[in-house]
Amino acid sequence: MEVKNKVLEVMREAGKPVSAGEVEKLSGLDRKEIDKAFKELKAEGAIVSPVRCKWEPAAK
Repeated sequence: MEVKNKVLEVMREAGKPVSAGEVEKLSGLDRKEIDKAFKELKAEGAIVSPVRCKWEPAAK
């Protein structure tokens, strides 16, 4: 599974805004891969930050 998809899946399952560290704990993915995925997802508008340093999937 692509890292971005895994990150989004973990975020949806969490049901609340999460930090990259929380995604790392929940998914077991490498932090560098998560940070890269966050950067790409932000650029695509797929995730939003309702609180500083926390992210959640954008409402579609």
